[in-house]
Amino acid sequence: MSDHSFETRAIHVGQEPDPTTGAAVVPIYQTSTYVQDEVTVHKGYEYSRTDNPTRTALQEVLASLEGAAHGLAFASGMAATSTMFSLLKPGEHVVLADDVYGGTYRLLAKVLSEWGVAFDAVDLTDLDAVRKAIRDETRMLWAETPTNPLLKVVDIEAVSAIAHEAGPIRVVVDNTFATPYLQNPIALGADVSMHSTTKYIGGHSDVVGGALCLDDEETYDRLKYLQNAAGAVPGPMDCYLTIRGLKTLAVRMEAHCRNAMKVAEFLFGHPRVTKVHYPGLSDHPGHELAKRQMRDFGGMVSFELASEAEALDVARRTELFFLGESLGGVESLIEHPGRMTHASVAGSPCEVPDTLLRLSVGIEHPDDLIADLEHALA
Repeated sequence: MSDHSFETRAIHVGQEPDPTTGAAVVPIYQTSTYVQDEVTVHKGYEYSRTDNPTRTALQEVLASLEGAAHGLAFASGMAATSTMFSLLKPGEHVVLADDVYGGTYRLLAKVLSEWGVAFDAVDLTDLDAVRKAIRDETRMLWAETPTNPLLKVVDIEAVSAIAHEAGPIRVVVDNTFATPYLQNPIALGADVSMHSTTKYIGGHSDVVGGALCLDDEETYDRLKYLQNAAGAVPGPMDCYLTIRGLKTLAVRMEAHCRNAMKVAEFLFGHPRVTKVHYPGLSDHPGHELAKRQMRDFGGMVSFELASEAEALDVARRTELFFLGESLGGVESLIEHPGRMTHASVAGSPCEVPDTLLRLSVGIEHPDDLIADLEHALA
């Protein structure tokens, strides 16, 4: 089905009608074990930590949408991240984006560093800085684009080329903000595309999950082994909800992008807003790059005010923009990264401005969202 469009594959790949009942929707295989005909003779499934048919369907459609040979689903975005980092050995080194998601930084700084894994956080939009950060022992480059929460746009093709030329370095792109609908990192030279499927892929703020998509067979086999051995797998209900979200990803992302652009333009013209971070704005440093490597500019907008007190006040005053962590749901969210999602990077090279607010722009009517922000900024 690789010759079909994104929207068609999202609804059909891995989701053939159930052969027993004809059910049009992938069943929730709520079972822990499977009956075997003889010892080790079975229908492809033996224990649901190892594999589950609902998870198989999710992994197949995720791989298809990323243009990858393989997909692996996990219990959370951080479970996918930690499994990917499990490929590293003591003494090895990671090059990391300098405004990376706080949980990714925390895992490296507070857990893996104790196991002897080193890392450097650099501005991945500065290609010279990327070259200088790579060491002989570098084995992974971890990028986000657009980044969380400052929405920098990283040139995936360029950083992948630099990393691969320097040595056996896996390039992993956290594609959560862009989604496979807007951007396909593997086609641009990356080795692995990672997602928190909790966000846009699930799309309804009702499920937690993660994913890794990749082509390389040897890396896949090792990650598949770790998926089972470490056991951070999603349950069948989580997989079912994530599949359901994927079916409407294309139409939702169109609405998210459309609304985010209108919100960003409103904020750009507001006298209390000192800076707007959105790749769709022509003055954004990554605007032209985003036009080349993305289908549209996404649903995330960040902006700054004159002081932290003002930022906290605005976050408290919105009504349609719910004050909460996470992102990518149909409902709009506002948060203060410095005290919420990125509190773990305070005092580090990845610290974010305390004047910053991050918006996940939902699919409500844009006029209502703008009126809500106008009221909060009044």
